[in-house]
Amino acid sequence: MKKRILAALLTFILLFIPASALAQDYYFQVPQMTVDVYWNADGTVSLNYTFVFQNDSSGHTIDYVDVGIPNSNFSAGNILADINGVAITDISESGFQGEGGSGVALGLGSNSIAPGQTGVVRVFIPDVQSVLYKDDNDQEYTSGVFKPSYFGSQYVYGSTNLTVTFHFPPGVQPEEPRWHAAPPGFPSEPVTGFDEQGNITYTWQNQNADISQIYEFGASFPTKYIPEQTIVKPNPFAFLGGIVSSLGSCLVPLLCISGFIGFIAFSFTSDKRRRMQYLPPKISIEGHGIKRGLTAIEAAILLEQPLDKVLTMILFGLLKKDAAEVISRDPLQIKTIEPLPADLHDYEVKFLNAFKEKELARQKQLQEMVVDLIKSITEKMKGFSRKETIEYYQNITAKAWEQVEAENTPEVKSKKFDEVMEWTMLDKDYDHRTQDVFRTQPVFVPTWWGRYDPSFGRTSSSPSVSPSSVPSSRPSAGSSLPSLPGSAFAASVVNGVQGFSSKVVGNIGDFTGKVTQKTNPVPVSTRSGGGSSGRSGGGCACACACAGCACACAGGGR
Repeated sequence: MKKRILAALLTFILLFIPASALAQDYYFQVPQMTVDVYWNADGTVSLNYTFVFQNDSSGHTIDYVDVGIPNSNFSAGNILADINGVAITDISESGFQGEGGSGVALGLGSNSIAPGQTGVVRVFIPDVQSVLYKDDNDQEYTSGVFKPSYFGSQYVYGSTNLTVTFHFPPGVQPEEPRWHAAPPGFPSEPVTGFDEQGNITYTWQNQNADISQIYEFGASFPTKYIPEQTIVKPNPFAFLGGIVSSLGSCLVPLLCISGFIGFIAFSFTSDKRRRMQYLPPKISIEGHGIKRGLTAIEAAILLEQPLDKVLTMILFGLLKKDAAEVISRDPLQIKTIEPLPADLHDYEVKFLNAFKEKELARQKQLQEMVVDLIKSITEKMKGFSRKETIEYYQNITAKAWEQVEAENTPEVKSKKFDEVMEWTMLDKDYDHRTQDVFRTQPVFVPTWWGRYDPSFGRTSSSPSVSPSSVPSSRPSAGSSLPSLPGSAFAASVVNGVQGFSSKVVGNIGDFTGKVTQKTNPVPVSTRSGGGSSGRSGGGCACACACAGCACACAGGGR
């Protein structure tokens, strides 16, 4: 009787409970994943993956791991893999189940990851060919785009600490590579550095990445570092087909057009902001300690202050040293006072020489002066921490304002303000801060003010002060100098900054952009199609809608 009841119950289960409810499927986390992407000197790419798998207690044993590879131009026999340090010998293209179409299946065999267990899988995939394309925006550059392996959302859960590092070919200089736009969730700019071979690296990291998502990373570097013949030539018909396909998927044309316009507007804003970032990537390579002894001008460059402000600060420094005078505000004309002081900096001499030229030649020389100044700062910052150094000079700026505010009488306050003026100008809110500090008191203009504002007449020079320290000398209380309301003084300085934009360098964005092209070229923006995730992980249906798309994407997993 019991056997009959048991058989009936089993029949009921088989008939009325779906088979999927009885089957155990893959269900796991990937708490950490790193991938090193080596763009080799022979035009190939090598990939070095490390996956940390945490199998769920209710999940199927992880007996296979699918790893997507950019394309089929690789040799499975050259791939090396291990799990927890034990070599994996079952490596097969035929077993790959990712939707990208190219990849390998790693059979874990007796080292499979049981439910509730953790396993570390490492895979090295060498010399994948046909992964680089001509850069869309610069024919002297080569572009590479890479999408790491990912896993189907029905199999993986939780966040992943994802790190992707690009290693550039030997010989590439720190200022030469250009990063592309970063995927959502990652910093807009990668961390730059050097690997063990001394090659330049770009690293992106997101501690809360979604490993079921497709992330795209890209960079460009000069073509001269790889063989020209290894660059893939784009298929124009595939490009046209991609356009037709994209248009066909737009069921609501108006929305598509609106989205396109929005994308263009966003790209324009981002590009404009990026052009103002003139410091080269290698200045971000962190060292240790503070670089002391920079002038206020050099600190302004390190803080990436607007270049019209930097140029105004240089002018004020020359006026205080009795090396120049403004003989006309509109048009702005500057006269060099001979003989020049012996303590002028190289950038100050070049600044004065530029004003001996006519408009276009002057702009070009000022750009060259700024480029040389940026290169000089880059050299000085080698081995030092940019972050610590920036904080150091920001503190100097704060202390300069504190010293000004601490003085009680207008004369002494004005004298102190003159002494530390270059440092107070590093404050982004300089004009409003000046108005606030001198709201109820006038500013007694310094003795050199007449060389800046011809309407005040010419006055004798005053001793210059060291820009690398905040002096504490005080004038006599009985000094008698012309005065201005704090708001008028601040406005005159701000107008001087604006004058460089309108009367000397033209459009400050264009001026800075030309500097950035030489010191920190604007990254190339590339786009490519994406693939949908499948049963056992993601794939790569890379449409390559532009020549700069390298189709170096991958998918896989189980």
